[in-house]
Amino acid sequence: MSETPRPVISLRDFLSKVCRRLPWWQTKPPIDRPDHNRVDADRARAQVGVIRSAFAQEFGDDSVAVASGDGPARAKDDAEGKFLYHPRRMLVRDGDDFELLARFFADPVRQELFEGELRRVTEPVREKLVVVEVPRRRDQQDSVLATLDDIDREYPDRAERREPLAAPDHIMYVTAIGKFCPETEPEVPRSAQPVPALATDSAAGRGVRVSVVDTGWWADAAKNPATPWVSDVTADPQDLEVLSGSTIREYAGHGTFVAGVIKCLAPGARIEVEGALTHGGAIYESEICAQLDEAIHEDDLPQLISISAGTHTRRNMGLLGFEILAASKGFDDGVRTIVVAAAGNDACDDEFYPAAYPWAIGVGSVDPDQKRSDFSNYGRWVKAYARGRDLVNAFPVGTYTCHYAENVHAGVPDVRTFEGLAVWSGTSFATPTVTGAIAAHMSATANLTDPWKAFDELCAAAPAGPDGSPIIGPL
Repeated sequence: MSETPRPVISLRDFLSKVCRRLPWWQTKPPIDRPDHNRVDADRARAQVGVIRSAFAQEFGDDSVAVASGDGPARAKDDAEGKFLYHPRRMLVRDGDDFELLARFFADPVRQELFEGELRRVTEPVREKLVVVEVPRRRDQQDSVLATLDDIDREYPDRAERREPLAAPDHIMYVTAIGKFCPETEPEVPRSAQPVPALATDSAAGRGVRVSVVDTGWWADAAKNPATPWVSDVTADPQDLEVLSGSTIREYAGHGTFVAGVIKCLAPGARIEVEGALTHGGAIYESEICAQLDEAIHEDDLPQLISISAGTHTRRNMGLLGFEILAASKGFDDGVRTIVVAAAGNDACDDEFYPAAYPWAIGVGSVDPDQKRSDFSNYGRWVKAYARGRDLVNAFPVGTYTCHYAENVHAGVPDVRTFEGLAVWSGTSFATPTVTGAIAAHMSATANLTDPWKAFDELCAAAPAGPDGSPIIGPL
């Protein structure tokens, strides 16, 4: 008995019938596109959360405040903040400025506005910089930001000259609110080769001393066969990063990675890591000034100071404490020492300090195609660009639990296992590329005393990048 013939249907006909049953038939299928604004906001909340947690453990609750971008008040949402600061403290120059500030608070009429008195807390830079604790306001306005506005109105000439009588105790961080530096969380590399590649001249950078101001130094990197180029990087015992077992906490390894990038371009340079940004990759401005004042001596200054950290500031007036420190150590004299600093990753042209100072080299990021990275800050204050996308360098051995929103799926964060190398992106890592290039050029030209001259010579020979600024180093 013969079977009834089965209908013949092509795969095309079958798919056509299926498609007709879908609501988007004859239109483009729906695409689940990520909401970049939401992702950036979630990232910012996560980063501020890391800093809040780390500072609470070290300094107690209510030790971090987030400034609104549109007035002298705290941001209602951490994702909308402009900068972080101590909620009760200000910085002021010692001497006449401190006396003026004390008289401001001692005014009998003004005393009715405050609960308590101005209190002198510490001197991060002896006889030059003072940290004061300000009394709370009875009108419920912010004790720091609203009071600084009052001080500006009392001394308008100072505000107009951008030389305020007092300033917030800003929090400097290896990340920036909204977009991050690092732009990405560390990723496991596909190759064991560093990017940028290790220089063929092992003497490049010899005679140049570089201070890396960052999260600290993971000493085991010097013994790891995966990263022989960092074998002679040094740090004082208090500047070492120590893992909790095999757990790599947020932003651990940042300073190790930065030191490794410099070593790839300048293998002969003397690299010393200062572990300043130890609280979730952040630190009070006053605290970093105190640490650097103690660690860096005028009679033994490094030629290069690499800082992959910074912050936006109140009314873009800069970092008062850092200005005082730079003047006391001679960073701002344009002769012996250059500060090379990350431009930040907000994809905006607002000044980011210390990178925006005339006496610093602010470094933005470009991709391998020489175009500005979509996360990099920019503007006339950015003096140079270097590759900051997908660099590969030294990193701790252990496991890292992600916390950026895009790396958390259904409430479960990605967990990554590292063996001593990582892939990372951000202006944090463009910065040591420029630092290493300057060090290598100084030794190659037998110029060990004038880092600015070396930078100018590199710029003259470099290709023009975004806004005409030079692109330094390999891509």
